[in-house]
Amino acid sequence: MSNEEQQPVDQPVTPDEADELVAESAPVEPEVAHRLPDDAIVAAKIGELEELASERTADLQRLQAEYANYKKRVDRDRALARAGGIETIVLDLLPVLDSIEAAREHDELTGGFKLVADELERLTGKYGLAVYGEVGDVFDPNVHEALMHVPMAGVKVTTVSAIMQKGVRLNDRVLRAARVGVAEPE
Repeated sequence: MSNEEQQPVDQPVTPDEADELVAESAPVEPEVAHRLPDDAIVAAKIGELEELASERTADLQRLQAEYANYKKRVDRDRALARAGGIETIVLDLLPVLDSIEAAREHDELTGGFKLVADELERLTGKYGLAVYGEVGDVFDPNVHEALMHVPMAGVKVTTVSAIMQKGVRLNDRVLRAARVGVAEPE
């Protein structure tokens, strides 16, 4: 209350006004003082909050690691599925490519058919298909399938002497071994 509102001492005070005057001038009661935070309570609360923050940070780091692993796994699976699809198509095209090679060997690859064959071979090369196996190559049982052996004079190592069917690789993976005749040292 302001000075203007205070009543003179001679006049009686109503019970409500008395309660207001007591509330304004009363010292803090011991029960209220007990409820005020002290340093120990503040420190305990800060400790709780720091522990909660560290738990949440650990949870977020774990989730981030799980997401990174999930993304790697999905990318790897996607790449494997793509490679599997390419391999399936190339395997289906092998008889066509063999027919083109046979036509080329007999000089029957001319005109528009030659253009189509060249484009097909270019596209298969783009996806990693490579044909291998030449006469004179050193025989490697990992990439060659020997159909016949012939002893030959002047040969120091086992060598490919004839090609029955060329081998096919897809990105360094052998899809079909080259079928060859082999010349062996005497």
